[in-house]
Amino acid sequence: MNLDLGRVVQQLAQPIRVALAFVGFLLVWEVFVHLTGIKSYILPAPSEIMTAMWDKAPRLAKAASFTVQPMLLGFLAAVVLGVIIALGIAFSRRIEGIVYPLLVFFQIIPKIAVAPLFIIWFGFGLMPKVLLVFLLSFFPVVVSAITAFRSVDADIMDLARSTGAGRLRTFWKVQLPHALPTLFTGFKVAAALSSTAAVVAEFVASDQGLGFLLLEYNGALDTTMTFAAIIVLSALGLALYGAVELIERFTIPWHVSHRQPALQVQPGSAH
Repeated sequence: MNLDLGRVVQQLAQPIRVALAFVGFLLVWEVFVHLTGIKSYILPAPSEIMTAMWDKAPRLAKAASFTVQPMLLGFLAAVVLGVIIALGIAFSRRIEGIVYPLLVFFQIIPKIAVAPLFIIWFGFGLMPKVLLVFLLSFFPVVVSAITAFRSVDADIMDLARSTGAGRLRTFWKVQLPHALPTLFTGFKVAAALSSTAAVVAEFVASDQGLGFLLLEYNGALDTTMTFAAIIVLSALGLALYGAVELIERFTIPWHVSHRQPALQVQPGSAH
C-alpha cells in the first residue's frame, strides 16, 4: 500500500513542479510590471493578457481553428512521407546517393524565400500553408528515421535471421520496435516546428488565422493582444507535442525514458 502511494506521488511530482514554476514565473512578471509601472504597450501584465484573451476569445478561437488546419495536415504529411522516404534511404545505398543530397539541398533553402512561389503556384488557399509546414517539419522526421532504421545492432539482426525469420518479419518484429524511440524523437521535433511554420505561412499571405492576427495587433501596437495570440499559438504547438508524446507512451511503454525510477523500500516496512 505504501509502495503504491509512493509511486502515485512520484508520478505527480513532476507535473506539480512544472505548474508551480509556471505560476511563480507569472507572479514575478505581474509584480515586476506593477512595481516598475511599465506601460502595457511595452509589456502588459499577465492579468491584462488573460482579461484581453477572455474578451476576444471568440475571435482567437476562430483564428486558431484556421491555423490548426495547415499545422496538422503539414505535420501528418511530413510524418508519413518522411518515414517512407527514410525507409528507402536506410535500406538502399543507391536511393541514398540520389535522394539524400537533394533533401539536404532543399533543407538549406530558406523556406520563407520560397513561400511566395507557393502562392503564385497554388493561390491563397490552404495548400501553400500546408506545403510550408510540411517543408519545415519534414527534415527532422527523415533524419531521425534514417538513424532509427540503421541503428539496430548487427548481432540482433543475425540472431533474427538465424531463426528463419524473413525480411518483412524481421522488420516488424526487430527493426521497427527498435527504431520507434528515435522515430518519436523526430516526430516531437516536427510537432514543435509545425506551429511556427503555420504562423510563418500566414505571415506571408493570409487574411485569417493567428498569423494574420499577430500582424494586425503588431500594426496597431496592441501588445496585450499580441501576447494573447502568441499564447494561443503556443498552446496549439504544445497540444500537438503532447499528443505525440502521449502516443509514444502508449506505443513504447517499455522504453527507458518512460520507466519510473525504482522506489526504495525501507527495511521492516509493511507489504
